[in-house]
Amino acid sequence: MAVSGHPLEPRLVAATVVAASFGALAAAYIAEFGFGLQPCVLCLYQRVPYAVAALLGAVALLPGVGGRGRLALLTLAGLAFLTDTGIAAYHVGVEQHWWAGTAACSGAGQPQPATVAELQAMLTRPPVVACDRPAWELFGVSMAGYNAVLSLGLGVATLAAVRLLWGKIA
Repeated sequence: MAVSGHPLEPRLVAATVVAASFGALAAAYIAEFGFGLQPCVLCLYQRVPYAVAALLGAVALLPGVGGRGRLALLTLAGLAFLTDTGIAAYHVGVEQHWWAGTAACSGAGQPQPATVAELQAMLTRPPVVACDRPAWELFGVSMAGYNAVLSLGLGVATLAAVRLLWGKIA
């Protein structure tokens, strides 16, 4: 699909969405498995929109997808990034103690062991990572804070590119 008189190419936008999503996910997995930073449940939730955006971007790259279909998929990818911005901003609020996290953030609501066997099974599971204690910070900003900025930028840039391209499909 060509975009008449416009240097921005929808397939390039789709490839950028895929690359940015994989980059963000790679950074999260490197932090976890390379540096031993254990993610809390909100950290894990923040990975989902990136996976969704990567999938939508990959489908938009398929040759059989038409121009308007490609832009619709990219719009959904932009909205996935903005969804991630909301999750990350919520996580920052939990870290700053502006509000409480979910029950899964603290392990609250976990069933208490009734037998020695249940206690042993519970002790073999990894501990619940608290959402209100950042595993890493740089200049006083946590990974959730940086992710909020990154996902907001990706969402706005993706939607702005779609808006530029929407009326220019040849």
